[in-house]
Amino acid sequence: MTYRVEIGVIGGSGLYSFSSANVVDEVDIDTPFGKTSDKITIVDVDGRKVAFLPRHGRGHIYTPTKIPMKANIWALKFLGVRKLIGVSAVGSLREDLKPMDFVIPSQLIDFTRWRELTFFSTGLVGHVSMADPFCIELSKQIKDIASKYLPDITIHTNKTYITIEGPQFSSRAESNLFRQWGADVIGMTAAGEAKLSREAEICYSLISMVTDYDCWYEGHEDVNAEMVMEYMRKNTDNILKLLPIVIKNIDISHKCSCEEAAKFAIVTSKDRIPQDIKRTLSIFYEKYWG
Repeated sequence: MTYRVEIGVIGGSGLYSFSSANVVDEVDIDTPFGKTSDKITIVDVDGRKVAFLPRHGRGHIYTPTKIPMKANIWALKFLGVRKLIGVSAVGSLREDLKPMDFVIPSQLIDFTRWRELTFFSTGLVGHVSMADPFCIELSKQIKDIASKYLPDITIHTNKTYITIEGPQFSSRAESNLFRQWGADVIGMTAAGEAKLSREAEICYSLISMVTDYDCWYEGHEDVNAEMVMEYMRKNTDNILKLLPIVIKNIDISHKCSCEEAAKFAIVTSKDRIPQDIKRTLSIFYEKYWG
């Protein structure tokens, strides 16, 4: 069955299913970039269809570096997703960002090294703007909806997320360096999803759940996997309350600049783009070379 789904959710550590929604179907999409992290679950939230994908796969089988992000974003675009919400665990680099708090970041530092985080390559060169890496308008909608309907949840905005390669957590020296750079939270996945979503002209926003203070904060236990998963379990109830409310109230009809992010990005002459690349990326860019 073919679905047209305009809202997508990518779940992070601890969020492997959308248990607060009614499951309609599971779809297994073959993409030009291989298989997605898992089957995409189509769920119904108050009459709205949503595509849910666990970032690390059910059972958490992909390390941050090995997540098939290009396949994930391509498949979500194929389904028609225009508004994409990521959910992730993060460490806090600031004392006032406490475990159990939520953060909707507005800025991004990419400290990864081994990932291919672009759909452009030899044969098709393009440069999209990442000045504001998360969709400003979608992020504002999420914050406004959460504040209205769930005022007891603490949500911080206008923060900077630094993405490290992983899978190791950062050293104490790195943690303090990132604080000096102005980073507020630390994680291992946001950069790739933000960059690929922008190239795919999908509005992307991130709801980050603080699980720890990384390792910079003297007097607090250093971050470890058990701590992260324990706080994620505690936060799951909140996120499963928040997501349906956000999804129900998002203005899907509203268009923003993300949906034309590649309009002036492609610099390769149309007559020099190989046909195989056109076939692979027509889902994104055919409107610009058609």
